[in-house]
Amino acid sequence: MKVSDYVLRRLRAWEVEHVFAYAGDGINGLLAAWERADNQPRFVQARHEEMAAFQAVGYAKFSGKVGVCAATSGPGAIHLLNGLYDAKLDHVPVVAIVGQTNRSAMGGSYQQEVDLLSLYKDVAAEFCEMVTVPEQLPNVLDRAMRTAYAKRTVTAVIIPADVQELDYTPPQHAFKMVPSSLGLGSYAPVPGDAELDRAAEVLNAGEKVAILVGQGARGARAEVEQVTEALGAGVAKALLGKDALPDDLPYVTGAIGLLGTRPSYELMQGCDTLLVIGSSFPYSQFLPEYDQARAVQIDIDPFMVGLRYPFEVNLVGDARETLARLLPRLTRKKHGSWRKKIEKDTARWWEVMERRAAVEADPVNPEYVVHALDAVLPDDVILTADSGSAANWYARHLRLRGAMRGSLSGTLATMGPGVPYAIGAKFAHPDRPALALVGDGAMQMNGMAELITAAKYWQDWSDPRLIVAVLNNGDLNQVTWEMRAMSGAPQFLPSQAIPDVPYADFARSIGLDGARVEKPAEVPAAWQRALAADRPFVLDFRVDPAVPPIPPHATLDQIEAAAASLVKGDSDRGAVLRQGLKAKVQEMLPGGHD
Repeated sequence: MKVSDYVLRRLRAWEVEHVFAYAGDGINGLLAAWERADNQPRFVQARHEEMAAFQAVGYAKFSGKVGVCAATSGPGAIHLLNGLYDAKLDHVPVVAIVGQTNRSAMGGSYQQEVDLLSLYKDVAAEFCEMVTVPEQLPNVLDRAMRTAYAKRTVTAVIIPADVQELDYTPPQHAFKMVPSSLGLGSYAPVPGDAELDRAAEVLNAGEKVAILVGQGARGARAEVEQVTEALGAGVAKALLGKDALPDDLPYVTGAIGLLGTRPSYELMQGCDTLLVIGSSFPYSQFLPEYDQARAVQIDIDPFMVGLRYPFEVNLVGDARETLARLLPRLTRKKHGSWRKKIEKDTARWWEVMERRAAVEADPVNPEYVVHALDAVLPDDVILTADSGSAANWYARHLRLRGAMRGSLSGTLATMGPGVPYAIGAKFAHPDRPALALVGDGAMQMNGMAELITAAKYWQDWSDPRLIVAVLNNGDLNQVTWEMRAMSGAPQFLPSQAIPDVPYADFARSIGLDGARVEKPAEVPAAWQRALAADRPFVLDFRVDPAVPPIPPHATLDQIEAAAASLVKGDSDRGAVLRQGLKAKVQEMLPGGHD
């Protein structure tokens, strides 16, 4: 048995089923071992190493398991980095296995020689090791897997090409040998009674309680609902926690922040008490004023507590177990005017969203495209959204219900993960439909190439549906609007305008299916056709770039800056003015819940 054989054997022992990767001579030994191992764990071939890392992130996000990716030395290892940083910043467990030049060439400025230990020392700060002798295994692999799981982070194992070809010899019962074992015991830390009592005192004293949940609350849905009912609270969600609580609950105000909803903004503006569960939402300007509310935080990571807000009590523990111990200490509040206002504001918000989706645009309103999807989402769908204006509509128009899952690049907010996330999701759950909502910029950056990956593997999925919805507006739209609203600068066409590409035609050319949609009346039938397809399907929606993705609670400074950009001669100023006014009017019209 060679070292490369043992690496794959140990991954199988950790129940790793897929490795998202791209070949190169720096991992030739591993590739040969994969052949000898009958491709177990399965080598999933991406079109680019960055996409392999994104697929590993998507797989980890939607499976709850460690995602594993692999790449060759030098350029391959470098290409992984963006996807690995996406995992690190979103607290997702991913292990990278990368090749390196032969030990004999190290320090010789050899071809593709890169100091990978230095390169990876930040992204894999918790554990990054190079294997130079076989006896380092299995310890190095075990610690990489265990650390990734335990700390929800990125780890890396670097294996020089010549080491991969060595005969495997295990560590001996001897001096300076490190034995190892498999497995990670399950655990759920909880705070002490004194801290729970202090937290209960704060929450019981409040009259207007607001709750913010993130991805750390996903496993505590029932407990969050019980706490919310006991406190008469409303719940806003950080984007990474969009699937932590169903959006059809009347007190769930939706997303918070730059991409958030007005009722979430008003929830934070009006509360006197704040409970944050499993979230490190970074934009403190969307939280209550620092002297406005008493606050309690629950987080499993002791290094992430106390951030973002002056919390009075920090509870370090598993969200589910902590809330279960907190519940008996809470005094049930009457659901009075505070709770009624939250539910009224939320109901009105969804009316406004429906009206904004109905606003005419040229040729199609992107809000209508996504709002029409909301009504037909399959109960078990897995949603991904790319960074850009598509993330706004994902955040504001899609109501996740029941077992639906969804995610995006929350903290790094990188372009490009929408399609590879969905592919990773399909390997995690081949029996569930996946749907990626992406802009045309992200689609041109890498989504089109990853359609080839989908074409290679879709027939292995028991449910073949992978829908890629492209919001095709010929503009890098989020940046255009940020220029207008943040800088008062008009659209700069050389940087913002991008070509119109026949995305559906490309999909059909590689054996998939697709359709181009250019009229509002075609939208509902297009969604139904894609959801009924027998293979991956690309919907090319021609949408209006003048529909504003700026938040419904835009500041006066942002409004003045956007107006200034038009005065300075924005290339699309007429349409921008019309669409902005029409969108704003929908918020001012009387609603059935007023």
